[in-house]
Amino acid sequence: MRTALEGARKGAPATELVSDGTSAASLLRHINAWLDEAKAEEVVTIDLKGKSSIADFMVVASGRSDRHVGAIAEQLQLKLKQQAGVRARIEGLEACDWVLIDARDIIVHVFRPEVREFYKLERMWSADRPTEAQSH
Repeated sequence: MRTALEGARKGAPATELVSDGTSAASLLRHINAWLDEAKAEEVVTIDLKGKSSIADFMVVASGRSDRHVGAIAEQLQLKLKQQAGVRARIEGLEACDWVLIDARDIIVHVFRPEVREFYKLERMWSADRPTEAQSH
């Protein structure tokens, strides 16, 4: 089975790179490596399968300052395009408090530490999905 990067090198369309769980998991490993390379801090991966249809995985990371957050996001967007063939959408670069990178099946949030603490996305998305509603 080809990895996302191998598929990109062989000219596979970007939509095929992350269309199944295996490819998304492979791309996730690359994203985590690229975040480590960019010196992102406190990187947390959340499996969203069965919790939401927006993506298979969510990655939450911190940068030390607004400049660091912006640099991490721009570097990740560039690596996704050049090495994985994924044209990721990016939002929040103007302020760099919270930057969201949408790589289809993987959503990456890069925060300044105090903004991350305020929103607490990990706590919200890491919780188990509620079971069927109980009648009162």
